[in-house]
Amino acid sequence: MRRLKVTHIIIGLNMGGAETMLYKLLKYIDHEKFDIQVISMMGQGVYGPKIEKLGVKVHCLNMNKGMSTLTGFFRAKKLIKDTDVIQTWMYHADLFGYLLTSFSKQKKLIWGIRRNNLDPKLNKKSTMIIAKINSKLSAKVDKVVSCSIKARGTHEKFGYNAENIIVIPNGFEVDNFNRIDNAKYTVSNMPSKDKGVPYLTHVGRWNNLKDYNNFIQALSIINQIDSNFHVLMAGTNIDESNEELMQLIDKFNLNDKISLLGRRDDIPTVMSASDLFVLSSIDEGFPNVVGEAMACETPCVVTDAGDSAYVVGDTGEIVPIKNSQALASGIMAMLKLSQHERQKLGQSARKRVLDKFDIKNVAKQFEGLYELGGE
Repeated sequence: MRRLKVTHIIIGLNMGGAETMLYKLLKYIDHEKFDIQVISMMGQGVYGPKIEKLGVKVHCLNMNKGMSTLTGFFRAKKLIKDTDVIQTWMYHADLFGYLLTSFSKQKKLIWGIRRNNLDPKLNKKSTMIIAKINSKLSAKVDKVVSCSIKARGTHEKFGYNAENIIVIPNGFEVDNFNRIDNAKYTVSNMPSKDKGVPYLTHVGRWNNLKDYNNFIQALSIINQIDSNFHVLMAGTNIDESNEELMQLIDKFNLNDKISLLGRRDDIPTVMSASDLFVLSSIDEGFPNVVGEAMACETPCVVTDAGDSAYVVGDTGEIVPIKNSQALASGIMAMLKLSQHERQKLGQSARKRVLDKFDIKNVAKQFEGLYELGGE
């Protein structure tokens, strides 16, 4: 039986939600059924070598290094010659994929929606223009996969064809994200802080949508009431070289309460060391980091951004966005629980991830989509 050939087209392969999800999908999809290749419109980034280790060929168009869009287009056209199904990730790749297949009716095209926010004030003008073009073309593609329920609604209101949009959530590698015993002893050596105090953790890159101002203000409110806590912050540019972040921490006099860990490869250990995970975002699509914390049996306090509330369900606290007092109250409510009560919530959180967001089940949903598309 011939394997269906599937080509993934993505803007680049550096760290990000779409890139991470693509990598996980390629790890768990059935390679005996599908012959897969990846086209990066830019370079190999972080994930290119990792994907190739899975036995999946990565083709880089290097359109960010002086190669003309036209040259990249014709190279991609050759690469998809024998492809049955094309799946694209994010707006620019969606439009690129549409143009590639506009004269190839036999190829099935699946677009990907990866964000919830389409506020012109929070997005580049070029992104908004391409999103609007895509909304007009969305009825002409075979399927549009949204990673979140809220993002589907946002894009339908923006003009995307409602009949073509389906929701397939991000999946979590629950086998790789488990509660690690004694992680707090390991992690406490990094900030050299007392492992007996509650640890709060925030993980995310430096980005306005993560609303670090909201998080730091909430910590300041808590610190005035009860200073018995320590905060671990991790992510790209979350370190002492980030002057804006350091000024924010100084402003609220929280230097001794926060440890900046930067980008780390041991997130399951950091999550397992935490008594509580906090998400302070203004907006999210489908928040991977929340599911990862839950898989490590760490209860969460999250702002109602994107599908955060849906992911958490009744296993944590949900608070409004842009409301530091509400965020502080949610964190304090969780800290007032006994350790045993937080452990029970954490166990319920992991069960929710296993039941609804296991990457193995999510990969099967994509497989079904490809098989329908390959007919």
